[in-house]
Amino acid sequence: MPLTRRQEALLRSLFSRHGRRKSGCCVAEGLRCCQEAFHAVPESTLFTLVTPEVRKLIEIPGEVVEVDHEAFGKYGGTVAAQGILAVLKQPEEYKGRPESPFIPVMDRVADPGNMGTIIRTARAAGIRDFWITAGSADVYGDKVVRAALGAQFSMRIRAFASMKEVAEEGRRYGYNNVFLTDPHEGESCFEADGLFRKSLLVIGNEANGIDPEAEGKKVMIPMPGGFESLNAAQAATIFLFEYVRRLTGAGGNKL
Repeated sequence: MPLTRRQEALLRSLFSRHGRRKSGCCVAEGLRCCQEAFHAVPESTLFTLVTPEVRKLIEIPGEVVEVDHEAFGKYGGTVAAQGILAVLKQPEEYKGRPESPFIPVMDRVADPGNMGTIIRTARAAGIRDFWITAGSADVYGDKVVRAALGAQFSMRIRAFASMKEVAEEGRRYGYNNVFLTDPHEGESCFEADGLFRKSLLVIGNEANGIDPEAEGKKVMIPMPGGFESLNAAQAATIFLFEYVRRLTGAGGNKL
């Protein structure tokens, strides 16, 4: 059975931020990405477009629309389509108490690839709470979902209008320490005490950094090579796995 006109119109709208906001839906494309979404939020799956070959590889909740590879290519958002694409309701924004030892905060991180990679890395490091400010990439945008391999569907994500609101909400739950990542100034991330202990760890915009009005302690990644800065996703990965290094006891550092 082919897509209905309503399904096709919905699917096409989800490749724009406006369409996602209007419908409250999003797209997950690719085998691993869909597997993660189906595992985390099976009840949110509205329908899945899939080729016969891929359908044999995965259990799919909800309505399934089977099409050949040529027809699938008309709807996917990638050049090298993997033959599966799911339309899901976006999870409701998490409003409860954060439970992670620290919370990564993305302050206007705008690149979808960076945002998705950071979400995926945070999930890999065992962190579930994830906060963003206005001006950041849409965490349920198709490119972000692909880059994260669907990790956002198992995260507790919250959005805020500003860093001021972030800090206020952090204090409400006892996250009183704010660390502002900086390419040039601050204490080394490998030595800073309390970096991952009930703290907010802020990653800034790729071009403009963190909101200059944000208050907190600056922390940096030492770069003996004298390079100007790192990609936002690279920097976030270093911080997140410094947490893992400390958590596992390597070097004897405290969180």
